[in-house]
Amino acid sequence: MNEIDNHLKDIAEIREMMEKSSKFLSLSGLSGLSVGIVALIGAGLAYQCFQPYRKGEAILAHYGWSLAGIAGAVLIISLSLAVFFSIRMAKKKGLPIWNKTSKYMLISLFSPLVIGGIFCLALLVNGYLDLLPSFTLIIYGISLLSASKYTVNEIQYLAYCEAVLGLVAAFIPYLGIILWGTGFGILHILYGLYIYQKYEK
Repeated sequence: MNEIDNHLKDIAEIREMMEKSSKFLSLSGLSGLSVGIVALIGAGLAYQCFQPYRKGEAILAHYGWSLAGIAGAVLIISLSLAVFFSIRMAKKKGLPIWNKTSKYMLISLFSPLVIGGIFCLALLVNGYLDLLPSFTLIIYGISLLSASKYTVNEIQYLAYCEAVLGLVAAFIPYLGIILWGTGFGILHILYGLYIYQKYEK
């Protein structure tokens, strides 16, 4: 019986080693939490920009680029926080920060994001402001789904939720900013809390 237990233990250790080598396990729940808070602040500012929004080229251009500035600031701050907490967690767990898996994960994540970001810029230039929240949510969901095979499985559920919110926003554009705040803000906070409780606490 002891011999069987030893074999099972060895198999479990081998499986754990294989998982560590094939998946990026340094995504921190605290990064999801902080990203969600930053996104909620950004959504609040964007909502203030949208309040006086009316059809008209001058007003459209002014508020469009204001929204782009808010979105850019949210993206930069969010990425900085995600990198900071991921490095912190990797050091704490003794995991490699940069390897083939993290490289593939970043490529899978950023390829759709960059392509989608250029498309969103085209929407902005052509004045389709009401579609921006929808497309950013959908593109982000697709990007997370693309990267999910290289990290924790739970990120798939976040990806599907983001994409579904984006589709809803496409059909109800006047709720776009609220749904954007829900997706990037509230969902990230819930996801971050769950990951923190499951993997870090």
